[in-house]
Amino acid sequence: MAKPAQEIETTMDNIPFFYKWQKGEGVDVVDTFFIKDLKEVPLKWWDRMGGDGTLFNMEGAGDATGAYIVEIAPGKSLNPMRHLYEELILVVQGRGATTIWNDNGAKQTFEWQEGSLISVPLNVHHQHFNGQGDKPARLFSVNNMPIVFSLFHNEEFIFNTPYDFVDRFDGRPDFFSSKGTQHPGRIWETNFIADTRTFNLQEWKERGAGGKNVFLEMCDGTMAAHISEFPVGTYKKAHRHGPGFNVIIIKGQGFSLFWWEGEEPKRYDWQDGSVFVPPEMMFHQHFNLGPTGARYLPLRFGGIKHSMGEGYGDISKVDKDVKSGGNQIEYYDQPAYIREMFESDMTRLGAESRMDPNVYAKPAA
Repeated sequence: MAKPAQEIETTMDNIPFFYKWQKGEGVDVVDTFFIKDLKEVPLKWWDRMGGDGTLFNMEGAGDATGAYIVEIAPGKSLNPMRHLYEELILVVQGRGATTIWNDNGAKQTFEWQEGSLISVPLNVHHQHFNGQGDKPARLFSVNNMPIVFSLFHNEEFIFNTPYDFVDRFDGRPDFFSSKGTQHPGRIWETNFIADTRTFNLQEWKERGAGGKNVFLEMCDGTMAAHISEFPVGTYKKAHRHGPGFNVIIIKGQGFSLFWWEGEEPKRYDWQDGSVFVPPEMMFHQHFNLGPTGARYLPLRFGGIKHSMGEGYGDISKVDKDVKSGGNQIEYYDQPAYIREMFESDMTRLGAESRMDPNVYAKPAA
């Protein structure tokens, strides 16, 4: 049984309200840097949700984003919810439907599948249903819970405020149809992505390795995302950014390196379903060791349309050279062992690097 955060609060303990609320929810709270596979995370019954779940405090998220995973039993549904935090939900497993409605009478139901990305409009009523009678469905949420909970520190207000943001959800029939608007700079504004694994991307040559990308602005909110993919036998340029980029691997296998400037990198091997969150301004670099393109989906707080400033979600410097004030390390400036490590792994796997040798040559002054 969930216990209100107010009942476990210790006066003047300097602990944010959000973390006290987590302890009262009756499910496991996992503090981690890396999740190997979202499909394999152990779960526990969660009264509030009406399904099994686990809460995560991802090390690199800081207080920018929260995360949880919840499972819907075969043929069942989660409890109806409404709340004042925003969230993006990736369907990790299964297929089903979600019904969304407000007090003004607007209501809509749409279907989803594995790989779908759902944006829940602010403070709407919503309920998720498992459309399969023989298999569970798993949903992974990235949200701005920590900010909202610690700002208002009132559970009743967050979950039971009777206000409709009609500018966020007006009930029009095609609201969750996957239609959208293309903006310059590879920006796609929409409310629902039917399948992030096959969504069309555009070239982003500044990030290297023949990679492609699209930035997602969803439900006119402050939670945003992007999808990136890079080819077989390649790796991206190292870069850094602000906190709360929850990177979910949605296709492929490989590894990433993480390091603070001046320190040796740490390596994490990933696969479809892995999640990691690089800490604020920690350099990191992604390497594709698999037989297909590697695709990942970072969910974050702070978008382009509704910017939260340089500290949250800002991507304006991620593809610019650090020597020019940006946050990216060019191939010709990286340590030689990085290329050697990648090529050694490819040889071990019986494959070859497809990196263009010319990228390692420093341009003439």
